Amino acid sequence: MKKLIRFALVGSLGFAVDAAGLLLLLALTPLGPLSARAIAMAVAMLVTWQCNRLFTFGASRRSMLVEGFRYGSVGLVSAVVNYAVYCGLLLTMPLLKPLAALVLASMAAMAFSFFGYSRFVFRR
Repeated sequence: MKKLIRFALVGSLGFAVDAAGLLLLLALTPLGPLSARAIAMAVAMLVTWQCNRLFTFGASRRSMLVEGFRYGSVGLVSAVVNYAVYCGLLLTMPLLKPLAALVLASMAAMAFSFFGYSRFVFRR
């Protein structure tokens, strides 16, 4: 249960990085909501990897390169789920705000990512 709470805290930080990055990119660049979200997600994934390895799960016994590859693999699949839901929501509901779509999409991907990270990446 402690790991799940820590994972939720790190996920909240990742969500904040993702949301802030999305909003900044939309406000400061000519990027649209789809490409801005892809960049914001990549930055958030790097932040959460380091926080999960230091705070939630602890470093695995694997090399950082292998651990990073595994984290990236699970993160990429989770990000695809997240991004697909995000795009689907924006494309089917054009009046929906990008931030609202981000919230819904992030919730959809959270369970998958916890299972993948705890079983595949940081399992001792």
